[in-house]
Amino acid sequence: MKHSMTILAATTLLALTLTLRAESLGPGEVNFGEFSPPNSGGEFVEVNLGSNLISLAARFVPKDQGEVANLLRSLQLVRVNVIGLDDDNRGELKTRAQKIQKHLKAEGWERIVSAKQKDQDVGIHIKMRGTNSVAGVAVIVLDGDKQAVFINIVGDVKPEQLALVGEQLNIEPLKKFGPKTKKEKAEDEN
Repeated sequence: MKHSMTILAATTLLALTLTLRAESLGPGEVNFGEFSPPNSGGEFVEVNLGSNLISLAARFVPKDQGEVANLLRSLQLVRVNVIGLDDDNRGELKTRAQKIQKHLKAEGWERIVSAKQKDQDVGIHIKMRGTNSVAGVAVIVLDGDKQAVFINIVGDVKPEQLALVGEQLNIEPLKKFGPKTKKEKAEDEN
């Protein structure tokens, strides 16, 4: 009996620890929840890059692209989810996007881009780390009846690097932030 109680107590403690760890996200990290492919067999993309893989990628950046390598070294997590919308998941994903955006606002995230046109809704949020760096970027896009996109970039990104993040990850609204990159400056000179 004493042995069973010890095992029960240890199991309960382990379960509680894992639950608390799962709920405590790092600065800049957003819990979008789990996604499932659409029942219709539509588009489904899930990318999760942790700091180890991102650091490895930074080693392969050409020496003349030092800005890109420095940016990559400052990132801790890149998560991208693209889910095709169908009749079964459309309502749930739109509701989830709204809940996440309300939660971000309540947690002190700043919505820096809000674009709505016809059936498209784009929200870009940043979580600052003090006044000198961005701890996280969250991008939520509802593209009409086509797809939902959820992106979370976590790191220690300087505000002037946001345009480079947009360029490297092909996030159009972020490309307009900060000073021009070396590539943009060279293109302007030509």
